[in-house]
Amino acid sequence: MNAEALERYRELPLPDTTEEHWRFTDLRGFDPDAFEQRGLSPDVAPATMLDLDVAGLATISEAGVTVERAPEGVTFTPLDEGHERLYSLVGWEEKFAAHNAAVWEHGLLVHVPKGVVLEKPLYVRIANSAADGALHWRLLVIADRGARFTLVEEPVSGSPDLHAYTNQAVELFVEDGAKLEYVSLQNVSRETWHFASHHARVERDAELDWVSGGFGSKKGKMRIQNDLAGPGATSRVTGAYFTDGEQHLDYDTFQEHMAPNTTSDFAFKGALRDHSTAVWRGMIRVEPEAQKTNAYQENRNLMLSPTTHAVPIPGLEIMANDVRCTHGATVGRVDREQLFYLMARGLSRSEAERLIVRGFFEDVLARVELAPVREALATALEARIPQA
Repeated sequence: MNAEALERYRELPLPDTTEEHWRFTDLRGFDPDAFEQRGLSPDVAPATMLDLDVAGLATISEAGVTVERAPEGVTFTPLDEGHERLYSLVGWEEKFAAHNAAVWEHGLLVHVPKGVVLEKPLYVRIANSAADGALHWRLLVIADRGARFTLVEEPVSGSPDLHAYTNQAVELFVEDGAKLEYVSLQNVSRETWHFASHHARVERDAELDWVSGGFGSKKGKMRIQNDLAGPGATSRVTGAYFTDGEQHLDYDTFQEHMAPNTTSDFAFKGALRDHSTAVWRGMIRVEPEAQKTNAYQENRNLMLSPTTHAVPIPGLEIMANDVRCTHGATVGRVDREQLFYLMARGLSRSEAERLIVRGFFEDVLARVELAPVREALATALEARIPQA
């Protein structure tokens, strides 16, 4: 246990809606200390969204970290509390990051050495299955100079109505000329409070391609920060989410341009049904020395019910004068004419909605390089439309 982080966690109040970044996410009724960390989890194998041919396979659960397979020459092992890079990107400045730093027990270190190229992905499944339990985990990922690989992370729950609290911290280091494709598909139960702090640092001429899928959880917040730290660094983040029932998703994204000639491209799309809500807050920040920055952010929302609520909040903070920074945000309902046209040709309403949803997400899905991930996302998105 990290005493300094624990002290900070206890000092910080639970965020409330008077704070700008929590204005639309009300945590009343949630007490993180009411959830116990359990040493053992029931013998449950939660359903996964993915069927992948992988080079490395690890599972993180209440019982610990199990590495079933690891490629030769690659570090794919439980994370040591003493690692020199631990906490250097995600520390304990914020309430939930501090809680993770204070009490996490299960972490994974992924270190792909200089110049190593992995043809098959590394896959980490996080499975929480203890009722009223808390699972805190960390990933520390290092892509050395010139390394190229894909890492897929999938948090899932042992049952669809599991009442739990999950809290993750992910630190990604993409060194000079490396390329990392990072896929995070969050599919925990609808009764799980889920909080996540993801922070990446991308160095000279390196490339980060990030896919974020949001399907599960009751309420929480996902923070995604990319630091474009070296000249020529590139990051692309693609988000796809679908909420229904009373679900509430909150994304907080930050594109930090710290060096010249850097590029970032964040595109998030979501569909909402029933009484669900989605919040997306994006910020592009360009430091004075980051001339020739090219940055883009967008958030598009498709409302499938009149009772849903989406809040897109794009932002720019630019301190350099030779940059190209653009953003877009929309909230729209299903086009009645499109729906009528499809139903007039014999489709049921649910079939018609399914086609409209596929069309809405088509451009963000096209950005996903790994075909099985692209197909799993498309299937999961369409599956949320109720059958007639």
